[in-house]
Amino acid sequence: MKKVILVLAVFLACNTAFAQKLERIEPMFWFTGMHNPKLQLLVHGENIASTTVSLAYPGVKLLKVNKVENPNYLFLDLVLSPAVKPGTFPINFSIQGKKIFSYAYDLKNRDKNANRIQGVTTKDFIYLLMPDRFANGDQSNDVVKGLAETALNRDSMYYRHGGDIQGVMNHLDYLKDLGITTVWMTPELENNMPQASYHGYAVTDHYKIDPRYGSNALYKKYVETAHAKGMKVIKDIVHNHIGTGHWFYKDLPMKNWLNQWSKYTQTNYRDQTVMDPHASAADRKQMLDGWFVPSMPDLNQTNPYVQNYLTQNHIWWIEYAGIDGLRLDTYPYNDPAYMADWALKLQAEFPKLTVFGETLVSAAANQAFFTGGNTVNRGFDTHLQGITDAVLKDAIYEGLNGKNGWVDGINRLYATLAHDFLYKNPNANCIFLDNHDMSRFYSVVNEDFDKYKMGMAILLTMRGIPQMYYGTEILMKNFSNPDGLVRADFSGGWESDKKDKFIANGRTEKENEAFNFVRTLASFRKSNAALQTGKLMQFVPQDDIYVYFRYNNTAKGSVMVVVNNTDKEKTLSTERFAERTSGITTVKNIITGEHSAFKTIKVPAKTTLVLELN
Repeated sequence: MKKVILVLAVFLACNTAFAQKLERIEPMFWFTGMHNPKLQLLVHGENIASTTVSLAYPGVKLLKVNKVENPNYLFLDLVLSPAVKPGTFPINFSIQGKKIFSYAYDLKNRDKNANRIQGVTTKDFIYLLMPDRFANGDQSNDVVKGLAETALNRDSMYYRHGGDIQGVMNHLDYLKDLGITTVWMTPELENNMPQASYHGYAVTDHYKIDPRYGSNALYKKYVETAHAKGMKVIKDIVHNHIGTGHWFYKDLPMKNWLNQWSKYTQTNYRDQTVMDPHASAADRKQMLDGWFVPSMPDLNQTNPYVQNYLTQNHIWWIEYAGIDGLRLDTYPYNDPAYMADWALKLQAEFPKLTVFGETLVSAAANQAFFTGGNTVNRGFDTHLQGITDAVLKDAIYEGLNGKNGWVDGINRLYATLAHDFLYKNPNANCIFLDNHDMSRFYSVVNEDFDKYKMGMAILLTMRGIPQMYYGTEILMKNFSNPDGLVRADFSGGWESDKKDKFIANGRTEKENEAFNFVRTLASFRKSNAALQTGKLMQFVPQDDIYVYFRYNNTAKGSVMVVVNNTDKEKTLSTERFAERTSGITTVKNIITGEHSAFKTIKVPAKTTLVLELN
């Protein structure tokens, strides 16, 4: 009987061994010299929890092997010595002392090149683009067999169009000539979803560039190429949710990897519930834990394994590619305590890294609530450097389109900036006029070219870090109902395009005027210290004229911005601005290049004057 049992045990052990399959280890490699010595490896494979794990490498200690609900997962806690050397070592998986497979794990040197991870500052001008809609540099990856969506149709706003990372790389010189210093693409990670996979916000593999955009190696090359041209790169990341096509959604490590509900529950999209002292706990939970849409499962960021996975993934991409900044999608929907911890961990590894969160909210106080410093009595510091300043964007629109009144029209812009005391550092906010989720700027101002120039002049002289949506420089237009209408292709990015808007000969006269207007302001911004690092002083609007200054220590070199949003020419006396203009006798109009006396200034109707004080 004992022999039968022994034979059966050997038989079962052998068959169990044959059933083992190592699918992946993430992060697939790591780096020496990191501030945090801890590393948690996610291991996924069929029945992997039945194996014994071992490794032997000087400076690397396997502290703990964590088993979870799903036997197809292990989480390995490693500690890396500060003295650990780069190299490769096997992680062995065994059953009853017999090795069945191993994974060659690489530790790489951190790249100390000074041209990496520089941070994005008020000296920069960001260009936001959607890679699928900007330019097709590699037609061979337009359709990738085996993915859930293989449709390619440029006549539809919802299918893939074929744009890719190589297409962006091919036009970096165009962007540099325009005056752009920083490129921000909507997420480039794999979105293996059956429809509308082009937008990038339904990630299905956190460690893989979508093959229709390129490869991890190409993305790294893109960042390095941008740096070589004196430009920076922002990566758009999503903490809050994934796509239903994600590999770990199909085989969850544990039930509480996601925020689970007894029946499908969508977020209420109410950011107020997070900050409202009178809010219902149920409303707050629905805001934070409800799913964004049915195709985007909500990650449970109170789960420590989820926390480690996301944080390490972001650190990995920054170190691997040398990224300069991060834009955090749907920031208010994330777990606040985790996001504060996340920010501290990334700051510890990358002190120069710039981070700003998307906060499409309705008031300055709501925005400030999410920023660092505990300035609005939140009770803890989020350590978030800045936000996407949607409230300022709305105020600029009101200043351009509204009828002037005590709190309306141009006075809204004045009043909004007066709330900057709410922020620890308002200059860290990313300011903008539109993006991929909203109606295009040129359409919102009813295709009024004067208002277009007014808005662009404000954007490029205002406090904060300016961002422009692709195609704004050539007057691309449309409304966001549905969103796809504001995500049209940049003409000239495809070989079959009849017109190439990347070159002057392909643009209309008005498009060239818009392009040159933006380029002139962006070029001036690059050379003017007051716009790059200066303070802002604004004056109460009088006679429907709004005036603000960007300045450093002396009046000379300061920039005076004069906004006349009326249909009438105005004459402005400069006497009331004496505290910013002492000793100034002449000014230079940045757009026309003309010099004129400073005592009185003629301000044409519907004009924003940008004047350098001489």
